[in-house]
Amino acid sequence: MTLHKRVAAWMNPSAWALEPEPSTFAPTDGRGGSRWSNKDMDPVPPQKVKAPIQALPAIALGHVIIATVMVLNGTVGARLHVSFPVLNRSSFGFYCSYFSVISRMVLSMFWLGIQAYTGSQCVYQVPILKLLMPLMFVSPQKIRWFFLFKAVIVPPAWFAILIWAFVKVPASKGLFVQHSKLSGSAFSYAWLSGLNSALGIYSTLAVNIPDFTRYAKNERAQYVQLLVIPAAFTLVGFIGIAVTSAGVVLYGSVLWNPLTLIDHWENRPAAFFAAFTFALATLGTNISANTLSAANDLTVLFPKYINIRRGQVISAIVGPWAFVPWEIVTGAQGFLAFMNGYTVFLGPFAGVMVADNWRAVVTMLVAVPPNMPGLISSVNPSVRVGGAVKVFDFAWLFGFFVSLTVYSFLSLVFPAEETFVEEAIIDGSEEVFDDDNASQDTKRSQDKEIVVA
Repeated sequence: MTLHKRVAAWMNPSAWALEPEPSTFAPTDGRGGSRWSNKDMDPVPPQKVKAPIQALPAIALGHVIIATVMVLNGTVGARLHVSFPVLNRSSFGFYCSYFSVISRMVLSMFWLGIQAYTGSQCVYQVPILKLLMPLMFVSPQKIRWFFLFKAVIVPPAWFAILIWAFVKVPASKGLFVQHSKLSGSAFSYAWLSGLNSALGIYSTLAVNIPDFTRYAKNERAQYVQLLVIPAAFTLVGFIGIAVTSAGVVLYGSVLWNPLTLIDHWENRPAAFFAAFTFALATLGTNISANTLSAANDLTVLFPKYINIRRGQVISAIVGPWAFVPWEIVTGAQGFLAFMNGYTVFLGPFAGVMVADNWRAVVTMLVAVPPNMPGLISSVNPSVRVGGAVKVFDFAWLFGFFVSLTVYSFLSLVFPAEETFVEEAIIDGSEEVFDDDNASQDTKRSQDKEIVVA
């Protein structure tokens, strides 16, 4: 097979660079303005911290770190207007990149199923997939209206829940009277675990943020995330802490899941509207963070057959049905713990991308194994791994900084000179791609002219 045919076989219009100003994706020029409330039930403090208010600094610092990583990785996507699977090839090489792409795809489908199951519990007899499917047929460039609607509805509802918590239980009786019983190294590791939990909320997006920043009008448009993510998620974390603390006083148990808390309400209209906002937030998460991410991966894995829209439909079938999320949530806690612990891989992925291939393979072999004993112990607590579990408490931080250091060092000492080219391999007069025409363009891409230096 000629080079022309080999390259053409891996070209998919969904992965082509977008035009310089393609975005009607979000209310702002970038992702930050519409993204902050999408993670719905995730921003709760870790249960290991006995005084919930002490988790707030960990939440704030975690989101400062993750926002910085997201902007660093997102800049390339905003500059070149290409997705994560394409950019990832520059860091891991063509074939090694499939490991991170497939890993991210499986994670997206898995959490799509979990979020769909959670969303279906919000409002009785409202199948979340019936609401999700029509939205998946809207082009990513034209989904702005949904996020505008969500941004208007969700934040006021959450502030209303916060006001309810303070009216029912004043802070002087709930939030600020629960003191930590930990001290010394035990408190330090618990705090690091809380920091790792905060990092874990966005650990996937820190890797695949180019999927979204590719729709930005320019590089500067995505810088708003540096302010929006730490400020907004620290606020959301505070709401979670305050409401949960009120629940301890009112109901005598720690109710980290807001739906469980809402189940205790006797005011049915209030319960409906609160649960509806969580269903709406879950819907936003599944559209942006799960179906679109998995679809981008599928377009690169199967470029001849799948475009963004087909990929979203496939992920909506596999995630909520093939992964049987109702069984996982109710009975497969070990598997759920494994998926939660997948940050041991996501941290190194993000570190390698920021540093930007055998260098990537060596980096993964250095950064991942120290966290594996802790991951095994989290899946099966009967396995004793001694002090190694402490490293797992800050798995993302460890993996990110180790991989960032090792990959940068290897690239400096052993530069990838074989990747240097004197001119572009692909002709610069590319077509502008609109996903609405992806089906027709996929076939046409096979005949696209390739110019070899």
